[in-house]
Amino acid sequence: QVQLVESGGGLVQAGGSLRLSCAASGIIFRNSAMDWYRQAPGKQREWVARITSVSMTNYADSVKGRFTISRDNAKNTIYLQMNDLKPEDTAVYYCNRGFPVCSWGQGTQVTGSS
Repeated sequence: QVQLVESGGGLVQAGGSLRLSCAASGIIFRNSAMDWYRQAPGKQREWVARITSVSMTNYADSVKGRFTISRDNAKNTIYLQMNDLKPEDTAVYYCNRGFPVCSWGQGTQVTGSS
């Protein structure tokens, strides 16, 4: 079955960096666009970034220029390099396939402190 496992979250001071990972199994990873999402306390889940099967990328305006999405097809893994973190980046971060969407993983908590 499909499994998405996010990792790499933590507590970081404003201006710091983190690198998140998402390992996928049960899908044809190399043919799949993959997305990162996040959900802050009391808010709806929001889309953060996408990488296509040919590694084209796009980003939400709120993270453009600070976050970078990448993929390693040999490891069935995508990454989210997060630089210049801000307190408003605090959220649980999730990954998912572009289409069709899979069952959600447990996410990884990112907390940016001021």
